[in-house]
Amino acid sequence: MTSPAPLLRLATLATALALVVAGCTPVGDPAVEPSTEASTAPGSSESMDVETDDESTDAGAGSSGDAAQAGAYVEYRDGIIAETAGTKALFFHAPWCPQCLALEESILSGEIPDDLTIIKVDFDTATSLRQQYGVTIQTTIVFVDDDGAALASEVLYSDTTLDALVAAAP
Repeated sequence: MTSPAPLLRLATLATALALVVAGCTPVGDPAVEPSTEASTAPGSSESMDVETDDESTDAGAGSSGDAAQAGAYVEYRDGIIAETAGTKALFFHAPWCPQCLALEESILSGEIPDDLTIIKVDFDTATSLRQQYGVTIQTTIVFVDDDGAALASEVLYSDTTLDALVAAAP
């Protein structure tokens, strides 16, 4: 009789693949923990580059050494929370997540209120921030104060609009 371990591993990987294709990632399962190396998007044969804090490949969220301006959409980097005035929303984004892409499209095509800065955090690589704020799914928005303490959070998985993000602000 063969051991059930290989079948269990295969079932676990099949479940993880189904969740990824659906836009969800189970957090904490070492069998499906995302890699920080270049990866391939589901359904694609092209390799995706992992973004760095120094240079953004995204035309929307920029990153610079200066403090973020209110009414902006910017990449997360160390120190940006303390340097940014006004309401700050951390947007936990994954480049392969359809809901994240829809929310980002809404952010880029909409008008961000002057008193709000949306800070894009890479869901796949920012594991310490995910743990700090208890984030377990992409499209999570965490509103933080000047010291980085969480004020409120909302998952915008089913309503991926800038209006929903703005309405979730404390």
